[in-house]
Order: sequence, then C-alpha cells, then structure tokens
Amino acid sequence: MEKMRVDLAVTLSFMMNANRFIQLKGGFNMPDHDAIYQQEADKYHLMISKQKPLLSTIEELVGLEGLDILDLGAGSGRFTVELASKAKSIVALDHSEAMLKIAANRLQEEGYTHWRTVVADHRSLPLEDHSVDFIIAGWTVCYLTNADVPDALDNLRLIIAEMKRVLRPNGMILIFETMGTGEEQPNPPEFLKTYYAALVQDYGFHHKWIRTDYTFDNIQQAEQITRFFFGESTAKRVVERNWTHLPECAGMWWLTL
Repeated sequence: MEKMRVDLAVTLSFMMNANRFIQLKGGFNMPDHDAIYQQEADKYHLMISKQKPLLSTIEELVGLEGLDILDLGAGSGRFTVELASKAKSIVALDHSEAMLKIAANRLQEEGYTHWRTVVADHRSLPLEDHSVDFIIAGWTVCYLTNADVPDALDNLRLIIAEMKRVLRPNGMILIFETMGTGEEQPNPPEFLKTYYAALVQDYGFHHKWIRTDYTFDNIQQAEQITRFFFGESTAKRVVERNWTHLPECAGMWWLTL
C-alpha cells in the first residue's frame, strides 16, 4: 500500500509539472506531452527515429566500452539501444512504463541481455550508491526544472544530488536539452534559461550545442508528426516552408566527478 501511495504521488507530481511545461510552451493548445508518453509511445518513437543517431557525438566526450550506464528519462530507448552496444550493463529509467516497454522490445530484438528497465522519479533513483559509470539524461530533466515549476531549482538540486550519489568516482553526467525546434542557431526557450544557467554556474557543467535535425519521409509526415508533438504553430511553419528537413538545436551539458 505504501508503494502504491508513493507511485501515485510521483505520477501526480510529474503530470502537474508536465502540464506547466506545456502551458509555458504555448498554452493548452500545445500537445499534452505526459499523455503522449503514456498513451502514444509508438508515435513518439516514430518521431525520434527521424533524428540521426548521436552515439558518435557522445563518444567524443566519453569512452563507453565496458561501462555501467544509467539512461535517465530513457523513453523508447533513443539512447539506450545505441549505448547497449558498448556498455557492460545499462539501466533504462523513465516515468512512463509505456515508453519503457518499447525500449525493452527494441533491446530484446537486438538480442541484448545486459539491461533492465525501471519506472521511477528522477529525484529518487532506486539504484545503489556508486553503481554506475555514466549517466545520460536526454530531454527529460527540464520537465521538473523549468521556470514555472514550483521549487524548480530545488528539484534540480535533488536530481543532481541523486546523480552524484549513484555515480562512481571519475564518472560522467551528460544532459541533453532543447535549444530550439525549427531553429538553425541556438534559441533556447525563455522558461529554460534559468535551469541552463544553473547547470553551468551552480554545478560546474561544461556546455556546447549541436544540431539534432529531423528528416521526414515527406511533407505530409512532417506536418503530422510536428503537429502531434510540437503543436499547431510549428506544423504551420513546416507547411509554409515545405520542410521535410526540420532544423533543431540541442544543448549538451556534461560534468565529470
């Protein structure tokens, strides 16, 4: 019973924060990302499959061979499946069980056996102290740390503390976040700037930006998928500019203990 109460509290907290994030991105006309993660995981995975793999970009920062890895906010396995080819072991952790089922299916299809999935909150990781060598968190910490979330910077403090607790000495944390969809140069959303500044100024992360463009099969697919996740405004830009190649910028923040 106690576990059920904790799980419910985590779910309600995430949903509340996700809804605030959506409001900041453009009001209630924006898609409900929490509902997408819970109910439309397959469609979400189709969207991210239209981005190029980022394994080589990650390996510019860290050698992955033989590491115990935590993929925080793993979703449908965007990073998990790529990293599994190098890792000694990998834990895929996410709020959404539906997303993790896709990740698990993909890992099974690839024949990997050195992995597990965990449904949990970023602020309370069910892992032992000093149990992983590398933590990657892609487009996920922002849901608890954007400007309209109560105690956003306290949430960030808790998340970073948990990351440091489970990380081994000389381990690395790598965080990816948006720097603007539909943008060719970094143009981060205003509601994420305080969080981004805190990573550098308060926690000592290094930072750079990269392109994470989407390449769709045709304009119809581009319009449908961008409307599904990014909303009407972005979909209209896609149609107006006849974009089958949607530009996007992302930030990378990394810290070695």
